Amino acid sequence: MRGVPPFRDVQFPPPLISPPPMDTATGTSSEKTLDAEGRYSPPILDSAKASTTSLDGAIVYLEAHPDGQEGEVAVDRARLLRKIDLHIVPIALAAYTLQFLDKLDINYAAVMGLDQDLKLVGNDFNNAASAMYIANLIAELPTGYIVQQVRPGKWLGANIILWGVVTACTAAVHNYRGLVATRVVIGVLEAATAPCLMLITGMWYTRSEAIARFAIWYCGLGIAQMLGSLCSWGFLQIEHEALSGWRIMFLVLGCLTAVVGVWALLAMPDSPMEVFWLTEAEKRVAIQRVAVNQTGIKNTHFKLSHLRELVLDPQIWLLTCLIIVTSLTSGVISFYSTTLIRNFGFSAKRSALLNMPSGAVSLLSCLATAYIAHRYNARALSMTVFCCLAAMGSALMSFLPSQNRAGLLAGVYLVNMETVTLFLVFCLTTANVAGQTKRVAANALISAAFSVGNIIGPQLFKPKDAPQYIPAKIILLVTEVATAIFAAALRVYYGWQNGMRDEAEREEEKSGVPEHLEWLNLTDRENKTFRYKY
Repeated sequence: MRGVPPFRDVQFPPPLISPPPMDTATGTSSEKTLDAEGRYSPPILDSAKASTTSLDGAIVYLEAHPDGQEGEVAVDRARLLRKIDLHIVPIALAAYTLQFLDKLDINYAAVMGLDQDLKLVGNDFNNAASAMYIANLIAELPTGYIVQQVRPGKWLGANIILWGVVTACTAAVHNYRGLVATRVVIGVLEAATAPCLMLITGMWYTRSEAIARFAIWYCGLGIAQMLGSLCSWGFLQIEHEALSGWRIMFLVLGCLTAVVGVWALLAMPDSPMEVFWLTEAEKRVAIQRVAVNQTGIKNTHFKLSHLRELVLDPQIWLLTCLIIVTSLTSGVISFYSTTLIRNFGFSAKRSALLNMPSGAVSLLSCLATAYIAHRYNARALSMTVFCCLAAMGSALMSFLPSQNRAGLLAGVYLVNMETVTLFLVFCLTTANVAGQTKRVAANALISAAFSVGNIIGPQLFKPKDAPQYIPAKIILLVTEVATAIFAAALRVYYGWQNGMRDEAEREEEKSGVPEHLEWLNLTDRENKTFRYKY
């Protein structure tokens, strides 16, 4: 196969961890295996010395399912990656699109008569919008533990089905309390989505490959904005005595979500060790190819030491602050973009259509950022640049006169560029947090921080500030500048950490410190060979 030397020509380097001793009874030793690059990969598992709770499920699988060297060399890695993409990316894109669409539907329902039909007054709409994220925030606390213990693909599918059912039931609410109740239940059920998708992406893709996959499924945000605008405009055309347009919209979207949930339940893979559509050789290669991540694949042992490290890790708090200030803007996009456009003097129907370019900006920004981050290895720098562009949008909305509707619309569209920060934070968290307990807890914490920002965001828009909401727009400008500062600080921190580790490694090499610890469930701080991506 092109790019892989014939087995007879493979040069085996000295093992980093000694292979098992020769069996004196048989005169044989353990069979050599090849890693993802076609090189000798000595056994890492020494069951006599290593605690099984410290070992990743991947290495346990490799030791329990030995395969011939020729079988692994013969695997077409490009074809394997396409097969993995086919089974993961479409479901992830559909799940995230519908999750964000379910967040946006209340935004579109606001201009379709929901507030009048349910007799919402004062801050009722803001409170209903925030209720979902409060529930989401609370639910994220146990989600990190649950996702580590269960099969994430199945857990994701079950939650999508249930939130689809509840979304459809929103069509039947007739008062403020009913609306809040449905939003709370949806918030609890949606808590599994981001942690599951982050965990599954990290299991199957190398850190460089993950950027494009995160970008693709995060494009669901832009797709949801455009679909939501079209749905809102379309359902506004319906005049029905029994059902308002917004009720039909919730019913249709809820049923669609439940269908996608069934698809995810049946088809979303849990880990490379547990799928039926890979051969044994392909499973081994799928595992070995992500060993370079040094973040592991699956370990259900809950380690308190990982949680202690999580609390004391500066990168976790920088990422958390980054996601909170970013999601303030996301909260505005979710709940107030259509209202802002309508307050520029447009009709409800035209406001729904004019919000469609916001989705296009989000989608194109994600794709452009993914290319820049992958091509130039510049994740944090990309965040800083796009946050500055979003800040320009907030400045236009804040300081342009109300008569300049074109400029105000441009401001609304530019603000959507900050959404790329969210998927880049997901990338950084997946790439730079190792140790299974620490990793799933970090995923849950990042998702919870997203909820915090979305709780605060809608509350910035006070009825007394209508229709311009200038104080809220200025706060958005400040948070976008803060996001750029946090992104720059994160880049400096990662560079400093890598520099210190490079220096320490040069000194340790003189004393022969062993490496190759990717399957021992070590955290990124415990494993000194780990290097941060930024």
